[in-house]
Amino acid sequence: VDLKECLQSADFISSSDGNFKILEDGSVYTTSAVSLSAEQKTFSILLKDIQEHVEKKIHVSLVEEEKKKTRHARDTVLKRTKRRWGPIPSVMIENSLGPFPLQIQQVQSDTAQNYTIYYSASGPGIDQDPKGLFYIERETGNIFATRAVDREQYPSFQIICFATTPDGYSPEVPLVHTIRIEDDNDNAPYFTQDLFEFSVLENSKPGVVVGRVTAEDRDEPYTLHTTLKYRIVSQNPPVTPAFSLHGDTGVISVLLPQLDRELVSSYTMLVEVRDMAGQPFGLCTTGTVVIRIEDTNDNAPSFRQSQYETRVEENRVNVEILRVSVVDLDEPGSPGSGAVYEIIKGNDDRSFEITTDKNTNEGVLCVVKGLDYESAKQRILVIAVNNEAPYMLAPHSQQLSQSTSSVTVHVLDVDEGPVFKPCLLRIDVKECEDIGTSIGRYIAEDPETGNSEGICYRIPPGQCNWISIEEKSGEVRTIKVLDRDLGEMRRGQCNITVLAIDRNGKTGTGTIQVVIQPGNKNYPRITKTEYIMCRDRKPICLTAQDGDESPYSTPFVYRITDRSLASSWKITRHNDNSVYLSPKGDIPFGIYDIPVSVTDNGGKVGENYIKVNYCDCVTPSECTRGPRVYEAGNVTLGVWAILAMILGSLLLLLILITICGCCGSGVMHRHVTDDCANHNLIISNTEAPGEEVMDHNIIPLQNTCDQGGYVFFTGDQQTFEMVKGRGHTLESVKGGGHQTLGSVKEGGGGQTMVDACRYSYSEWHNFTHPRLGEKVHLCRQDEEQKHSEDYLLSYNYEGKGSLAGSVGCCSDQHEEEALDFLDQLEPNFFSLAETCVKR
Repeated sequence: VDLKECLQSADFISSSDGNFKILEDGSVYTTSAVSLSAEQKTFSILLKDIQEHVEKKIHVSLVEEEKKKTRHARDTVLKRTKRRWGPIPSVMIENSLGPFPLQIQQVQSDTAQNYTIYYSASGPGIDQDPKGLFYIERETGNIFATRAVDREQYPSFQIICFATTPDGYSPEVPLVHTIRIEDDNDNAPYFTQDLFEFSVLENSKPGVVVGRVTAEDRDEPYTLHTTLKYRIVSQNPPVTPAFSLHGDTGVISVLLPQLDRELVSSYTMLVEVRDMAGQPFGLCTTGTVVIRIEDTNDNAPSFRQSQYETRVEENRVNVEILRVSVVDLDEPGSPGSGAVYEIIKGNDDRSFEITTDKNTNEGVLCVVKGLDYESAKQRILVIAVNNEAPYMLAPHSQQLSQSTSSVTVHVLDVDEGPVFKPCLLRIDVKECEDIGTSIGRYIAEDPETGNSEGICYRIPPGQCNWISIEEKSGEVRTIKVLDRDLGEMRRGQCNITVLAIDRNGKTGTGTIQVVIQPGNKNYPRITKTEYIMCRDRKPICLTAQDGDESPYSTPFVYRITDRSLASSWKITRHNDNSVYLSPKGDIPFGIYDIPVSVTDNGGKVGENYIKVNYCDCVTPSECTRGPRVYEAGNVTLGVWAILAMILGSLLLLLILITICGCCGSGVMHRHVTDDCANHNLIISNTEAPGEEVMDHNIIPLQNTCDQGGYVFFTGDQQTFEMVKGRGHTLESVKGGGHQTLGSVKEGGGGQTMVDACRYSYSEWHNFTHPRLGEKVHLCRQDEEQKHSEDYLLSYNYEGKGSLAGSVGCCSDQHEEEALDFLDQLEPNFFSLAETCVKR
């Protein structure tokens, strides 16, 4: 097999089957008798590269071949072989002096006379020696070396010896013989770098590791030839040894208890490495190590002078007046030497400022606020200096002290303009003050004289034009009504620059800051004024708003100003903004306009009218859809009227027809009209086929008398009212469209309607009771005198029974007060009543 093609640098060759052995030349031999069955035999050759950690496999398959003729027939039956001899590896001294050829080993065979060898070296890429490094005597089997060998190039060789008969037959397995080259200390160790550079902080403690030097030796590993020792040969500067070098590991550590960068900034050492464990006869090599000492801030800066003097004119601003310098022994340009200056005394008014010039490390003293000669002719400052980096004290050293220096600043007098005192005047003004109101006074003084004589005041144009200043006195007045919601006052304040001019024309400036305090200029008002209250009498929440700010807004005080309504309605406090409005007791349904006053915290009162529709409903949406209001009048029909119409529609029609007949003729006739089968149905207001719509406001009745009438049911008073008309019949009402009570009341030629006839329920009941049976009998028959089906159908209700009992057309014949049961009906009845009306 070709091993080189699979893995060129194989260090280890093995077989997965112990019956086979593979040599380095790729030849495969059996180590014992192998019998092949009908199936093929397979095994793998494993190649390993120890240095590169690479493994590869070669798969080999063996098949049985036809038997060839042998020299002796009996060999096929019994074959005797001699036990093989494995000689120990031979040793050859590296760089041996000879004499050459040098005998290495002898191999012999009892059955063969001719010997040949095939050898390979374990060196890099060498599998044979073209110059004949080894040879074997063909007749004797002696192996000779022809010259000296370098172990670093060829650590060992494997010699494969073949013994053959004169005719070329090999009766024995080839013999593998190893020749090992014994190492000679012929290589001196060497450092891996030409120059080793390390750094360490000054004042480091002894034992701190600085770095490590490394060396190598090409001789045989793990022998004295490669056992190395390190040592320091010399140190520059030649002062007390500052570092130590570990002999076995090459680690350099601090030895001197105190490294001072300001004294020695770097050390250069000559180091030696020697093999043979450092013995004198070992080979050695020297190298160079440079160790730099890094700076730490162990030196405080100090001023070059303890006192300075300088001069500056008064009122000069942002001008440099002095430069100071310091001495620092730390490394220039590092944070340990960077100076940080500060003024620690004499700068309470922040008139001075000192900064650092990064290029020169000097302190630059400047005036940032104008000085006043009249106030102080000179200023004495005390400045101090520190470093950017924190201090790191050397071992056994004292605490560093801060260096300070005094600076005397002489202020030079200059003729200057007036000065306002203060330079910024704040004036608080209430909102909505009258025009011309004096809000303050702003005057300036002459610094030289200390008085305000001869100074004029003026506000430059282009500023807030809400106030003015008197030219001579400096009196500040309003020229407009100050309003926080308008113009420049939206922010609640306005800054105005004022000029003061003396006799010499010199000018000084000052600023007036007008701050508008919130006033009580808005009335509180209730945001929502229309509500619907159902019969559950859930309180209404009233909420007010006020455009003013505290303390002129909340809390609000609510009050009902109408005494009559205050007796039936009450207000309950909810929070600072809101209250609850609810009725005190039982009040009739209807629309109430309740006057409510709201007083804010500042005393301003806002009048509001709350319109409450107290409606007989379950949800407000029921009252939102109705009742309807007609244009000609203001007649509405309540929910109770609708219920009465649904429950006793037939009964009421009979009663009203009878009464209308009496009112029209002046005498109550006993004649009963035959209209129960035709005119007791609800009116349809649609002109085409569609859903029947009942007008809840008007119930027209046909009367056989000369004068017709209309009957209205008012839910608030729970009484019947019949109004006499002028011949209005059912047909006339239908033709008139939406004819209302107002239109009925107006007679021909503008005359008013005849006096209304009002009757109580007892009077109607006494009149209609004798005729009720006859009327019911007629309604139960059709035109063919057959009983017709009742137009009001009965519905079974499996729930709680109604307290009103039956609601049929004849259910209240013997009751004296037929309308009392309406107060006890449950909400479920509305659905039933609505269904009956639609039929």
